[in-house]
Amino acid sequence: MKTELREAAVVTVAVAVTGALLGVLWWWLAPHVPLVGAETDGSWVVYLKDSEGEQAIGVDGTFTLLALAFGLVSALAVFAWRRRGGVPLVVGLGLGGLLGALLAWRVGVWLGPADDVLAQAKAVGKGVTFSAPLKLSAKGALLAWPLAALLVHLGLTALFGPRDPEPPYSLPPA
Repeated sequence: MKTELREAAVVTVAVAVTGALLGVLWWWLAPHVPLVGAETDGSWVVYLKDSEGEQAIGVDGTFTLLALAFGLVSALAVFAWRRRGGVPLVVGLGLGGLLGALLAWRVGVWLGPADDVLAQAKAVGKGVTFSAPLKLSAKGALLAWPLAALLVHLGLTALFGPRDPEPPYSLPPA
């Protein structure tokens, strides 16, 4: 049991640390939401440049698709490393995926444009387009990585995992 807990801790930390890579990829691949600043009656307001644009949804979708891919890869890696599985290993995989998704979210927001939209609008000037801060609106996307990892690992274990030996077949007495 001690060995399984140690392996689960290694998996948790290794999977969680790869969340930084997910955050960088999300920041790099996510569409930018264009904003425009305007000055009316001495005060600044910020509008979406394209009110019917789908960039904000694309930001959430990009995170979700990347998280699903990371879940698939992490489940494959954990299964290839420890084919026999075990409850602590699977819990470590799920917890590592959740921690990795949280880390990715924070890294992406940190790398993205500044949160102070009004200051950005004033800095670039009236009518100039600038990017909105990177924001994850669909917080359920944080569960994409752990759920994908658990489902893929379950499927791999069911298909290719070690089997329990069959009991010997014996004929009933005649």
